[in-house]
Order: sequence, then C-alpha cells, then structure tokens
Amino acid sequence: MAGDDLTAPLGLDIGKRRFRVPLGLIGIVIITVITVTVGVWVAVVDDPYGGEPSAVVALNKTSVSGVSARDITVLGIRPGEGADGQPLAPGAQATAGDGPRFEPVLPPADAGLKAVDGEAQALTVEPDARISEGGRYGILPKVADNGARALDFYARPFNAETIGVARIAIVVGGLGLSEAGTNLALEKLPADVTLAFAPYGDNLKDWQARARQDGHELLLQIPLEPFDYPDNDPGPHTLLVDQPYQQNIDRLHWLMSRITNYVGVVNQMGGRFTATPEALQPVLEEVGKRGLMYLDDGSSSRSIASALANTTRTPFLRADLSLDRSPSRDEIDARLLELEAVARTKGFAVGYASALPVSIDRISEWAKSLEARGLLLVPLSAGVRGDNS
Repeated sequence: MAGDDLTAPLGLDIGKRRFRVPLGLIGIVIITVITVTVGVWVAVVDDPYGGEPSAVVALNKTSVSGVSARDITVLGIRPGEGADGQPLAPGAQATAGDGPRFEPVLPPADAGLKAVDGEAQALTVEPDARISEGGRYGILPKVADNGARALDFYARPFNAETIGVARIAIVVGGLGLSEAGTNLALEKLPADVTLAFAPYGDNLKDWQARARQDGHELLLQIPLEPFDYPDNDPGPHTLLVDQPYQQNIDRLHWLMSRITNYVGVVNQMGGRFTATPEALQPVLEEVGKRGLMYLDDGSSSRSIASALANTTRTPFLRADLSLDRSPSRDEIDARLLELEAVARTKGFAVGYASALPVSIDRISEWAKSLEARGLLLVPLSAGVRGDNS
C-alpha cells in the first residue's frame, strides 16, 4: 500500500482528481480582447458621432431656392491661417473668408454708373446724397438708411458669373502726388485696376473725377505710424499710437474728406500702428461704420488688421504680394507671375504696387494677355462683394 493510501482521509479516492476550469484566466483574456478591439476601432474609424442616433436625408440639388452656383465656394484653410493664407494673430479664429462681415444691401442698378457719349459706362463722380453727410472738414461717407454702403454704390461692376475663373485685383497707390505719374497711370492702366489716392496731392478732386470717368474704382490712403516715426514720417494728420483715439478719429475724418466716391481705405506705412490693437481697432470700427472696406497693403508681417477686422465686422482684404518692392522690369514681371500662381491656388489674389513708371508699364503690358491665360482682372471690391451689379 502506498504511503498516499495510508495518509488519505477515509472515503476519498485520491486517484480520481476533478479538472477545474480557470475562470479567472478566461476572464482576463476576454477583457484584453475587448480592450484591444475597441482601441483598434477608435484608432482606425474616424467617426466622432459613432453611437449617437443619426438619420440620412436625401437632398434634391435643385430644390434650394435663391442660391446660385456663384454663391457657393470651396475654401481650404490650413491650421493657424485665415482664409487669406496669412497667419492668424494669437487667439484669432479662422473664418470662411475675409469678405463682408454682413450682407450688402445693393444700390439701385444705376447707382454707380453714368453713360458717357451714349456708349461707354463711367463711374459716378459726385457723391451720392444717400450715403454722404457733411462733416467738420467736408463730405464723409455714411451707411444709408436701408443699409447700403459706399462699398456698394461706388464699386466698379464685374462679372460675378465667371465660375471657376481665378481672379486678380491690382491696386496702384500713390496717385495724386505726381502729375506725371498720375497721368501715366490713367492713360495706360486698364479700368479694372483699382487706384489708391494719397490724401496730400494737389487737385485731388480733379484727379478723382478723371479716374472715375475712366471707370476706375478708388481707395483712399490713410497714413499710419511706422516703427521709426518721426524719422520716417508719412505726412500731416498721420494716425499715431500714443494719441487719444478721439484725435485719431478726428484726423481720419480730415483724411476721408479729401476725396469722395471711394470704396475703402488702405494703410500708408503703419507698421507700428497696425500692430497695436488699442490704436487700430477704433479706426477699423469707424471705417466699417461708414460703409467702407479696409485693405492691408501687406507691407508689415506684424499687422493684426485681419483679426481685428473680424472682430469689428469690417470688410477686409490683405494684399498677397507687393509687386514693386524691387522696382525693376524683371522683378515686377516675376512678381506678377507669382501673383498668377497665388490666384490659381486661392481663386482670388491681390497685388499692390506704387505709381512708378516701370510698375505702370509692366502691369499694363501684363494685363493685355491675362484672359488668354485663363485669369480675370477684377476691381478690388470683387473680393468682398458677391453681386454683378
């Protein structure tokens, strides 16, 4: 008899052991499999609403009333960039565009046009009473009782039905300072080029009238404080960072009264001013309240105008390229080709140039064959207006 038999308790047969199921081990395996499966599902399947109730509704493409193809666009916005491709200021949010922050109220069909010799269409020269008011220094733009703006009334018409055609707006600044330069610009530049007048020129009203009769859309240049002010002084009535905002607004009204029938303003210099929110925001608010747009000429990488324009709901654009920072024939031609590439990528691009003879010559030559290359030259306001009035 084996030792085990002698020591075994009575009534038990140690030769027949029962098999026990390892329930703990099986449970651990099951939990591990479930955890791994869920982890793989979350990593592979991009469905943030998974598990939530959902419904699928069939939409008829032709059932949407009041919306045409020209009202629809596709935007690609990179992280940290606005719709204009420029870096956002800290805390700013990307928006679907740097166009109007409110729906435009369209003017009467003939608001901005006037027949010349029964054939050509020129833009109006005299300010429209519905969007004008007397100020301390002269006539100022205002928003009409029905919400219409100078941006609507004084804009140059463009064909908004050209779906899929990349558009380019060219702004030439410094007009009115040199008689020769202003004459050359008016003689050679196509009517779709937007002209920006400096506020200090002689005979500005006469130059304005001729430009409008030739069909040009107008901007007013606003001198803003640069970083090296006063060594670099844009001129009298420059808006300054350390001035009370009421004084800056008073200076802005003086500047705005120099000409009429313009759609917006553009900074002249202003590296320091456009980087200072406390100084810039009241100015953008005033620009928007008076029915105008604001163009940033793109000269300062520290400008926060885009973010503040979103805050103040001011129609806004930023120039993509300075065309004549190096004012030579070859350099300007190269910048114009670069601008074409930007337009094809974004759908709309803005170039800014000074009224230098070489700039005027190269832009006028470039524009002659633009449509043959599948691009369209449009006035600046086309970037913030969706109508084809």
